[in-house]
Amino acid sequence: MERLRRQGERDESEDQKEETGGRRRCPECDSVELVKSADETELTCEDCGVILEEETIDRGPEWRAFNSQERQSKSRVGAPTTNTMHDKGLTTTIDWKDRDAYGNSLSSKKRNQMHRLRKWQQRLRTKDAGERNLQFALGEIDRMASGLGVPRSVREVACVIYRRALNEDMIRGRSIEGTSTAALYAACRKEGIPRSLAEVAEVSRVERKEIGRTYRYLSQELGLEMRPVDPKQYVPRFCSEIGLSEEVEAKTNEIIETTVEQGLLSGKSPTGYAAAAIYAASLLCNEKKTQREVADAAQVTEVTIRNRYQEQIEAMGLRE
Repeated sequence: MERLRRQGERDESEDQKEETGGRRRCPECDSVELVKSADETELTCEDCGVILEEETIDRGPEWRAFNSQERQSKSRVGAPTTNTMHDKGLTTTIDWKDRDAYGNSLSSKKRNQMHRLRKWQQRLRTKDAGERNLQFALGEIDRMASGLGVPRSVREVACVIYRRALNEDMIRGRSIEGTSTAALYAACRKEGIPRSLAEVAEVSRVERKEIGRTYRYLSQELGLEMRPVDPKQYVPRFCSEIGLSEEVEAKTNEIIETTVEQGLLSGKSPTGYAAAAIYAASLLCNEKKTQREVADAAQVTEVTIRNRYQEQIEAMGLRE
């Protein structure tokens, strides 16, 4: 009977989840504000206080840590696997501190032995030219991503794209730096992180033309579905660099939305389009900035801003 009762409660909770789109509701007050206790052993309704579950299984560690040093010393597992390392982080690492498990210094004989082991360990991690090239390429992606200030998720996607290109034998005849830079630019676009081709070329060791050519090749051969870049993605960063207010930012977005609906963005650079809209919005909001200031922040020319600015004010029905 007890088993049947539990089965009935489980079926009822599953039916409630299906009715509410996967979110569980409180049976007393029909609220979806359910919270877990600090030790994650109880599930409680935040509105009425009814306990829905208790004595649940705690899948966390049995130890407590109050800082990163304690967490690292008590943890019994290594770092998670990652595509940003050529071996995905699965190899053994020999520490350089020359101390034993108790923290005591090693003898000179043991230090020489550990030095030889460390040297062979480094050599064995990259046992052939293919792994050495992959290690260099992933290191380049990490270096450029740090220079651009993009999150770690973009680095992971860039490394996955490069590995796919390597497995498809698309690196042959092309430079490692150019392919890794193109993979990073593709990852930025795929993750919705606004970074222009000029910004990526600044942190790269190859020319902008080669990056664009390799990016188009990777996108076509790997079937990367890239949506057109929205100029509004650049607006917050450019306005912040120039020092404009939120009013200008809102007016810029309004100008972009109105003019894009009329088809003015087709064939235009999104960075130049956003820069021209920022310049127009700064004039309309009486926070005047020179074309040179806006052009430097957006890394476009003043001629581009003037041309796009004239088109936008005409589409908005405004006069200078």
